Amino acid sequence: MKKILLAEDDPNLGQLLQEYLNIKGYEALLAKDGNDALTKFVEADFDLCIFDVMMPKKDGFTLAKEVKMSDKDTPIIFLTAKSMKEDTLHGFKIGADDYITKPFSMEELLARIEAVLRRSQKSEAATPKTGLFKIGSFTFEYEKQILSTEKENFKLTSKESELLKLLAENMGKPVSRSFALKMVWGDDTYFNARSMDVYITKLRKFLKQDPAIQIINLHGEGFKLMT
Repeated sequence: MKKILLAEDDPNLGQLLQEYLNIKGYEALLAKDGNDALTKFVEADFDLCIFDVMMPKKDGFTLAKEVKMSDKDTPIIFLTAKSMKEDTLHGFKIGADDYITKPFSMEELLARIEAVLRRSQKSEAATPKTGLFKIGSFTFEYEKQILSTEKENFKLTSKESELLKLLAENMGKPVSRSFALKMVWGDDTYFNARSMDVYITKLRKFLKQDPAIQIINLHGEGFKLMT
């Protein structure tokens, strides 16, 4: 059974879509806003995401960017009441796999879902995921939790590995503090934020052997790994 994350702030439409998808053989989980959707995405694995663009707390575009930081392969379909060409283009630039303008028929949505899932399965078969990253003069083996150079190996903790993987997957791109905390620690409390700062310091110590590598603090935003 394919699992779908549905983010829709209209409770009536959300419940209707959830019930329809469940009847059609999917396991659909409904989120009431963007923040709720991100929390649910972090807590479980999904085969497909369906995001309304206009949502409170976190809009669909922002949500999609943060989801793609975690897993660039999870397909996303946007739902919107707008028909502006600029919005459609913006959605595809973010990484949307399809875009449906309201109002739409349930049959159209189902056909779009099936088509996106077929394309996604072919893509996964052609490009298997790897946990091997090249960071400057370092090689990072995520599964083994090993960061190495030609001369030395460092055994990382689980948290260090998860945090470095998140930064490496978004090399040269900003990773927000809130998103990193939710992905690695499960929530963005003050105490977890202080803990993350300690782990960032530890990663910098490991990586300082290569002066070209930097984990940059972005004031009010988060971090960026640069080489």
